Amino acid sequence: MLVLLPALLAGCAELRFQEATFERPFRFEADSFGFANELIWVYDFDAEGIWRDATRSPSSGYSHRCFVLARSARQFFQHARFEPDLPIPDDETLRDAIRRVVTTSPRRRLPESERIVIPGFTNLRELSRSREGLLKDALGGPLWSYIERGNWRMVIPFGRGHQADTARRLTDALDRQRPPIVHLVRFPHITINHAILLYAYRVAENRIHFEAYDPNSPDAPATLTYDPATRSFTLPRNAYFPGGRVDVYEIYHRPWY
Repeated sequence: MLVLLPALLAGCAELRFQEATFERPFRFEADSFGFANELIWVYDFDAEGIWRDATRSPSSGYSHRCFVLARSARQFFQHARFEPDLPIPDDETLRDAIRRVVTTSPRRRLPESERIVIPGFTNLRELSRSREGLLKDALGGPLWSYIERGNWRMVIPFGRGHQADTARRLTDALDRQRPPIVHLVRFPHITINHAILLYAYRVAENRIHFEAYDPNSPDAPATLTYDPATRSFTLPRNAYFPGGRVDVYEIYHRPWY
């Protein structure tokens, strides 16, 4: 029983995190990374209108890290405090601070007094542009995208009721300024298997339009749309997806997700 107690306590903390409220909203221009999760393949429609892929040349040097970047962006939002008036530290000191941020569970909310100080930088966007190589090395490899604990959920069919409930939970989280990370998937024919971070929403034309940080496209926000009439989410065509319906569920917020 004593062996199980820490896990049970951690599970309770993670359940409480679902109801957490943050002091400020996530800001795309400040709280996201300035470099991309690069694509392995190039996608486009061929002459017959079929979505095709081709090997990218030259090959990518930083890929399969969409989950890593989405998760890490929220960890910096939750766990870090940037202090631009302090001197910029040496690389090893900075690397240690970054690793402390990204090894603190994304399912926790640190109080302000316990946040990890990042000296010499105004925000994550500035840090990522100034120390891109150091960050890429410190955040972790692509393995963390494959072993995310919620991956099992994609194999269970997504009912329309589930998607309606998901949309409600996502807007509730954003009303509390908690930016949810969502897994976008189509299964078993995997036309998409991707993670993005939602940070705002607006209602227009009887639809909910979620604004998102997409690790594949860091230069501008992405949009994920929910249609209550069909109880479905859609993602527009972009560099890696032909556009259309996606199934959505939140990750990094429960003991089993």
